[in-house]
Amino acid sequence: MKDTVKPIAVLAGICLVVTALLAYINLITSPIISAAEEKAASEARSEVLAEANGEFEKLEDVELPEGVTEAYRGSGNSGYVFMLSQKGYGGEIKLICGIKSDGSIEAIKTLSHSETSGIGSKVVDNGSGYRDKFKGKTEDDYSEVDAISGATISSTAYKKAIASAFEAYDMVKGAD
Repeated sequence: MKDTVKPIAVLAGICLVVTALLAYINLITSPIISAAEEKAASEARSEVLAEANGEFEKLEDVELPEGVTEAYRGSGNSGYVFMLSQKGYGGEIKLICGIKSDGSIEAIKTLSHSETSGIGSKVVDNGSGYRDKFKGKTEDDYSEVDAISGATISSTAYKKAIASAFEAYDMVKGAD
């Protein structure tokens, strides 16, 4: 009986200690991770709508369309920034899009994705040049940007996210 109970008790004790250590480490690192994520999001907002000079107001009581997770108004009537999420070929694509007060896209940046390396990533990688094709585009002409051959699903998801941003722009601009 002792041969059976002792190993189980030792293993249970080890599991209890490891669980307690992981919970403690999570308690300590969670605020640090949250602060780093907020700083990265703030920098991304400033990057996609530079005219706002880093000053944004989060729009709280606004109903947003599907695919738009957050909306921010830039200072001085500079425009809006939208946090976007859309399902691509490999999973969720998270973008941030800055739309100037005249209704044109200033910039788009990919925050995260899990698209296929080398194919779908051509659409969402920040250095690929695909996102630059949308600069200056408006709700009327953004759809004219061609999809990347071989990455149609990813390209379509990217355009759907931008369509959601324009829909949100129309909603928040009308609420002002």
